[in-house]
Amino acid sequence: MRYLLAAFMVVGIFISAPAQRKKKKRKQNIESVINTGRSYIGTPYRWGGNSKAGIDCSGLIHNAYKTIGVNLPRTAKEQSKTGKKRGWEGIRAGDLVYFKFKKKGSKWYHSGMITYVSGDKILFIHASSSRGVVESNLLADYYKNNVRNFRRVIK
Repeated sequence: MRYLLAAFMVVGIFISAPAQRKKKKRKQNIESVINTGRSYIGTPYRWGGNSKAGIDCSGLIHNAYKTIGVNLPRTAKEQSKTGKKRGWEGIRAGDLVYFKFKKKGSKWYHSGMITYVSGDKILFIHASSSRGVVESNLLADYYKNNVRNFRRVIK
């Protein structure tokens, strides 16, 4: 009986080891994209920008994910079709959030990356056209009421 238990433990280790490595890699990738995104905090907004001299929302997301070898489309509208769709209840750090704002006959798309989720607090980083790259509260009415969808790119 003791040998059977030991054999099950050894088999369990071999089965769970790949899953543990995958989980560790996922965590590292999430930390990497968040750290890259945060390294842009304070960068001014520039439509079409893609550097620390000036960047737009989709450029920020594009650059952050490029650090882990994921090549996302360049526009927020196209990025919003990439990855697995998530609902409010299933979001986690590293997920992407997309907005659709409307103002007097015009509409525009905006993207951000979830950086923190805990209970009633959800933070995301984005390139604001008025404030540059900042980390904001997703639950503020202005953002919460305009969320179009969430996407998970890091599995």
